[in-house]
Amino acid sequence: SNPTVIAAVEATRGELLMYGNRICDARFSKCCGGVTEEFEYCWEDKHFPYLEAVGDTKDNSPLPNLTQEEEAEHWIRTEPSAFCHTDDKNILSQILNNFDQETTQFYRWKVRYTQVELARLIQEKTKTNYGQIIDLIPMERGKSGRISKLKIVGSLKTLTIGKELEIRRILSDTHLFSSAFVVDKEEVTDGIPQSFLLTGAGWGHGVGLCQIGAAVMGEKGYTYNEILTHYYQGADICKRY
Repeated sequence: SNPTVIAAVEATRGELLMYGNRICDARFSKCCGGVTEEFEYCWEDKHFPYLEAVGDTKDNSPLPNLTQEEEAEHWIRTEPSAFCHTDDKNILSQILNNFDQETTQFYRWKVRYTQVELARLIQEKTKTNYGQIIDLIPMERGKSGRISKLKIVGSLKTLTIGKELEIRRILSDTHLFSSAFVVDKEEVTDGIPQSFLLTGAGWGHGVGLCQIGAAVMGEKGYTYNEILTHYYQGADICKRY
């Protein structure tokens, strides 16, 4: 802790973030990528009204329908304005650990795998030999464009995986930044791509508060209750003790 943290805790003592008569399940992630995700696309099939998709901007313009592949692809391949679209080192140092600050591409990012690398990774993580990987096909996307069901098509086996955390674990030695990505197959020979380029958006599951977006809002002068009610829409901050 530090004096600023202690002052914030003391200043908000007794305040609870609530929806109706229940304390909110206040999920958060590093960077939503421009739109926050809904709870049910990441975990159990349960809907929380205060964990719905929210555009990470100051206006209330309609969100693109990122559950549709064409709109999701356009969104991910472009860089729309958002609070969390920042490279301000001062702001990022407030949010990210030292090792995370080495990551500079998180609002939009790219990862390339060779055929050998991807086939090995998927086999190691799933304990299943898919053979050569032919395609990665999004079968379902959430409201933020994150894939919640992904079909892996191999020369020996085809299987649909999900939800988003399983997808991120299988497609990375550690964790893929997010499951909001599109796939470009490169150097296709006899139907087998020799490499795959993943272009993605955001860092983490994207549900609830966007840490980098919230930090930018704070720098812009938004109060803590304005920030919280932006990300947890419909929730109230109640003084209970």
